[in-house]
Amino acid sequence: MSDSNLRLARIDAAAAALRAAFGDPVDVVIVLGSGLGDVAQRVAEATVVEFATLGLPTSGVIGHAGRAVYGRLGGRRVLLLQGRAHVYEGHPLDTVVLAVRACARWGVKGLILCSAVGGVDPTLLPGSITLVSDHLNLSGANPLQGPNLDAIGIRFPDLTHLYSPRLRGIAQAASPTPLPEGVYACMRGPSYETPAEIRMLAGLGANVVGMSMVHESIAARHAGLEVLGFAVVSNAAAGLSAAELTHVEVTEASRQAAGRLGALLARVVEQW
Repeated sequence: MSDSNLRLARIDAAAAALRAAFGDPVDVVIVLGSGLGDVAQRVAEATVVEFATLGLPTSGVIGHAGRAVYGRLGGRRVLLLQGRAHVYEGHPLDTVVLAVRACARWGVKGLILCSAVGGVDPTLLPGSITLVSDHLNLSGANPLQGPNLDAIGIRFPDLTHLYSPRLRGIAQAASPTPLPEGVYACMRGPSYETPAEIRMLAGLGANVVGMSMVHESIAARHAGLEVLGFAVVSNAAAGLSAAELTHVEVTEASRQAAGRLGALLARVVEQW
């Protein structure tokens, strides 16, 4: 069996596991990042399944529980993924984007990606919820590299409207106050950026910086999913405050914002 066929077989096995566990594809899949897992408490009639049971990768990072939560949110059937795998953990790119691709093969059409980020724009204070309008992939990696998976998508997908303008409009309408929109810079990690790197990112037009989301969004667009991205600012980026950065503080700040994010997600899904 060729490498492409092996990769596709792994994706299809995970898609089959999702179908066996939850039945027909849900309306929306929501991926939750560091400290945002409490959003799942809003899901009604919830069924919880461990990632390992579904053939999905787990993360060893605090704040990524590795559970799939199926139920209803905003009146629609949803699947929340509490956590994700990261390139910085040593996972191959195919593993990092496996969940997204499996959901697409299952038949899902809509994806919401959530991530805890550092605020490069000093006006984005901790706790701010930012809509991702575009990204800078500075990780040095792209999930589409290597032989194309023709059964999933075309060789050269266009990313002009990767972060759906339609869905961003729904999110703005669903928010009680206007949401800031900005560019997500993806760095490989796992170290936090230096102050010089943050100045560089600001000069490149980045508003927030993180170590995830971008690979998933590229894979999702390749697979034909409509994507909406939320970046929850957990801290000011390096050099913008006197405090040193720690993952514990990032996770706690995200946890405190999870309630507001959950309420917003419910309204967005309702209008999907």
